[in-house]
Amino acid sequence: MPSLQALNGTYRRAVVGTLVALAAQGVLLAVLLPFRSHLSVATPALVFLVPVIIGVVVGGFWAGALAAVAGLLFYDIFFLPPYGNLTVHAAANWLALLVYLVVVLVMTRVVTQLNAARDEARRREQDAGRLFELSQALIGDIDITELLDHIVTTVQTVFSPRWTALLLPAAALPAGRDGPNLSVAARAGQELSTDELTSLTASGGQIRSLGMDRRASSGRVAVALVASNRPVGLLVLQEVQFARQDRALLGTFANQAALAVERAQLQEQALRTRLLEEIDRWRGAMMGAVSHDLRTPLASVKAAVSSLRQDGGALNDADRAELLELIELQSDRLARLVTNLLDMTRIESGALAVRPTLMPLDELVDESLAAVNGLVPRCRVHFEAPADLPLLEIDHVLMGQVLANLLENAARLCPDGSPIRIGARSSGTPAVPLVEVSVADEGPGIAAEDRERVFEMFSQNGGGARSGLGLTIAKAFVEAHGGTIWIDPAVERGARVVFTVPAATNVAQHA
Repeated sequence: MPSLQALNGTYRRAVVGTLVALAAQGVLLAVLLPFRSHLSVATPALVFLVPVIIGVVVGGFWAGALAAVAGLLFYDIFFLPPYGNLTVHAAANWLALLVYLVVVLVMTRVVTQLNAARDEARRREQDAGRLFELSQALIGDIDITELLDHIVTTVQTVFSPRWTALLLPAAALPAGRDGPNLSVAARAGQELSTDELTSLTASGGQIRSLGMDRRASSGRVAVALVASNRPVGLLVLQEVQFARQDRALLGTFANQAALAVERAQLQEQALRTRLLEEIDRWRGAMMGAVSHDLRTPLASVKAAVSSLRQDGGALNDADRAELLELIELQSDRLARLVTNLLDMTRIESGALAVRPTLMPLDELVDESLAAVNGLVPRCRVHFEAPADLPLLEIDHVLMGQVLANLLENAARLCPDGSPIRIGARSSGTPAVPLVEVSVADEGPGIAAEDRERVFEMFSQNGGGARSGLGLTIAKAFVEAHGGTIWIDPAVERGARVVFTVPAATNVAQHA
């Protein structure tokens, strides 16, 4: 059944068409009447077909029918003798009236059907266009919320209900319910009242079947969204009336919505699967790297302790001091490894918190050297920075760990005794001041294809070096401060790791 709005539109169209047709007949009557004596009986009948066609085109069948009746009266009164009344004496005139009436009614019906077919074709073309847009949106990479809003807006535009709502299962099912509890995921049209919202999300809004449910008392139509033979949601239209052929169109829109919901669920499952696979890969890599990194210092400590116990009396003071130094060095390396593991756990669990304070760079360097005492001799580290370098606005614990990891990497890969250089300079903008810090060594360097990969967890360069957690942790801590870290490609010898950190505005290091 057509809606009230559609009925009002049809009525107004019929009135306008009737008035236009009557006006056209009046004009034609005024033109033909002076020449009545010179016209044949058939000529006015043919001329009065034109207003009927106009009435049908503008106002539809009933406008054309009224125009046909008016044309019949004008034709009889003004063009069939005796003039001025409805009396018809000649049999030929009766035949002319009958032929005129039959032709007009047939023509009215044909033109009406053509108009209806044209309107239906236009509507189906619009529906096909909307379905195509929905299909494109469905296969496109857009957010599920935006897609569901697009669906309900399209349904609201096509069927013109008071409101349209799309409901999806809520996260939790209250105890005692026999179906999935629903919540409104998208809506269009007028605002829902509190009672309507309650009726939708409570037991009355549950998915009860796979078909279309019409509730005559409330004028509400509900269509289950079905994907893979299971209901995944509900599409509800309030106070809507539509023809039988529109049910299939509404079902198509519901199918599109069901596919969108299913796609979102599959994407979520795929993401969860990828995360689980990444966690498994991370765990396997960690176990492999940890076992490898622990083996060397533990073996060195065990060998040194065994030598002290078995040959302690035969060792001179220099040998004994060397073994004790080895134990201390490898113990420091084990402590650094455990610290890195703990830091990596904080990063992976999301428990990393930055607490920035102001401090000069030279104090940060001193803290870092103290953290790697024994692994990186102070005599090998050369620190140079301009006197007007601003204070760093950093979490000194985290950034001290960054600098310590870079120093340990450089010391482990450099030839014995070669210098490790720490440099710094101001960068950024006056609004966002930064300090650029670099750690350079004279080791084997890093190949161009490995300069991004070395910051990944447990990665290795082409020579098998620089594996572990140090650079990964440094990258995470630097990015937590809003900075960046990279390998300088312009270095000809060794490697130079550069990172940026926030700086205090208008505050010099030695102020």
